[in-house]
Amino acid sequence: MRLILLGTAAGGGFPQWNCACALCVSGAPPRTQDCVAVSADGEGWYLLNASPDIRAQILATPPLRAGPGPREIPLRGVLLTDAELDHSLGLLLLREAGGLPVWAPEAVLGALSEQFPARSIIDGYGGWEWLPSSEVSIDGLRVSTLPVSDKRPKYARSSTEDGPWVVAYRIEDVETGGVFVYAPCLKSWPDGFDDFTRDAGLVLLDGTFYAPDEMSGATAAEVGDGAQLAMGHLPITGSLAKLRPGPRWAYTHLNNTNPVVDPASPEHAAVLDGGASLPLDGTEFKL
Repeated sequence: MRLILLGTAAGGGFPQWNCACALCVSGAPPRTQDCVAVSADGEGWYLLNASPDIRAQILATPPLRAGPGPREIPLRGVLLTDAELDHSLGLLLLREAGGLPVWAPEAVLGALSEQFPARSIIDGYGGWEWLPSSEVSIDGLRVSTLPVSDKRPKYARSSTEDGPWVVAYRIEDVETGGVFVYAPCLKSWPDGFDDFTRDAGLVLLDGTFYAPDEMSGATAAEVGDGAQLAMGHLPITGSLAKLRPGPRWAYTHLNNTNPVVDPASPEHAAVLDGGASLPLDGTEFKL
């Protein structure tokens, strides 16, 4: 199984276009919005989330580019962890694909149909399939899900859909037994997560924030008290101590306020000392 981290930043990317905070003007390595490509054979690829940066991400990743035929593409489908715009807007940019299967929790499929009508827009461009992520079937890869949060996107607050609204994915290579867990949005360290990540070769964790008070104070984004908590992301300080020997642990979905984006920061060093990594866009893993 091959994995390519197409993007490793939270919504807005890093640096964020509308922010001139100390981190965004620091010159730290840029990151596009979170997205992963996974393949069992290196020929057919599946996206985990579809970021607004997907066009640039595909063109920057040779295995995902079109060819050898004029309209042949290696993309075979998309798995969404949730309905957040920074994880689903990229579907609109994939409309020229002529149709792909999209797997997501039932509540997410409902939100993309009724609250933010991406499905009806995209369906006009080809034969797309919209499938519950509880029934994923893709060649060479065994996929299972774990509900990890009940957080709805802002545009879906009026939705009557029951959750789960956010899931983590466990993907196993049927041939090699390699296991990868993708959990870019964790509200907490949920029940069953230790078992879900057991025997995993790689676990990509929610690294949105380093600390629980990161977005408060004059040096941060100044979005108001309580806003960070409402975003539903377990900070790195709340998960780092829970890491155990065995899997390779890595953090993704880094917000522009997170000091770990600066490789020279003490917070970045603390993550490495804690047994995890902070891979950049374009990093590839083989399991």
